[in-house]
Amino acid sequence: MRLFLILACFVSLPAFGQTAMSGEEFDRYTKGKTLFYGQQGQAYGVERYLPDRRVIWSFLDGDCKKGIWYEREDSQICFLYEDRLDPQCWSFSQGPQGLIARFENNPEATELYEAEDIGEEMLCYGSDVGV
Repeated sequence: MRLFLILACFVSLPAFGQTAMSGEEFDRYTKGKTLFYGQQGQAYGVERYLPDRRVIWSFLDGDCKKGIWYEREDSQICFLYEDRLDPQCWSFSQGPQGLIARFENNPEATELYEAEDIGEEMLCYGSDVGV
């Protein structure tokens, strides 16, 4: 419930008005952090940012995917995960409440907002859980 209330605050934020972050700015902001993301007032996922542009992503279901990120020439930040061969590219900017991410820099596509620190851990269950 607490996560829902925090994320609901971001629904009214203006669309992507800030300048897109460079890869260097994105790395400086995210490295060593675990960030929760929301979309339209709902929890969307969580990502842990590791050294050397490595990441771990989860849709908050305990199924975590390792990956890497890189900056494209058009300043989009692209992620490659262990279960997908196609890059997932986003434009990131820093708004007053944290990161704003727009999928493929498309105004009609998914837009995510960083949720403030909610004091929760990123849960990753191994593939053998329940077996």
